Amino acid sequence: MSARPAAMLERAAKGTAAFEAAVHRLTDSGFTRPSYLPGWSKAHVVAHVARNADALVNLLTWARTGTETPMYANADQRAREIEEGARRRPEELRAELLAADARLAGGLAALPDECWAATVRTARGREVPASQVPWMRVREVWVHAVDLNIDTGFDDVPQDVCVALVDDVAASFRGRPDCPSVRLRSEDGAHSWLLGESAAAEPVVVSGDLPSLAAYATGRPVPGPLYPTGGGSLPTLPAWL
Repeated sequence: MSARPAAMLERAAKGTAAFEAAVHRLTDSGFTRPSYLPGWSKAHVVAHVARNADALVNLLTWARTGTETPMYANADQRAREIEEGARRRPEELRAELLAADARLAGGLAALPDECWAATVRTARGREVPASQVPWMRVREVWVHAVDLNIDTGFDDVPQDVCVALVDDVAASFRGRPDCPSVRLRSEDGAHSWLLGESAAAEPVVVSGDLPSLAAYATGRPVPGPLYPTGGGSLPTLPAWL
């Protein structure tokens, strides 16, 4: 049986196309305007997404060759390359993004089936199978398409991606003492997630539609209403990624 994550590869391709389309709609003067990320312009976001593509190519190289190839040499290199990219002219930065996306697409398409199970390590030091690389790109392109603060919101993110994003957040926040105990519940009752330390206190239940729950969980502008237990204020969640 093939280990190739076909469905996630398709999601990555669609998300990449959505991010590229958002950048295409961005005017040249708009590149210097603020994104939703504190201290970052829209150009910083584009430069980061381009460099992330190359970082994920490094993980695919690691999976294919067995030679350790980190996403980034160190945090300073990552920050420096983003700053350098953000200072480039808009047409150069657009071209950089497309070229990096093409390199990643080629690497994903060419990875032999048997290599998807190889263990690689994320920039945060977590060991994962290479089959996680497409998901790492899915969350990157969709969340940062929102961060561009142009015209893409979580209402534009596919619902299955919203579910997977909250899955990701819930896993990273599980048992963390700095995360309040919160249970997210989709308005249709089909999905439920527990964030934070479940033994610490009775969780605050927050219900709403999937795009709004995903936006809240990832710390982005919430497109629709959310309803916490008792009508109180929404608990403040720690930063995700």
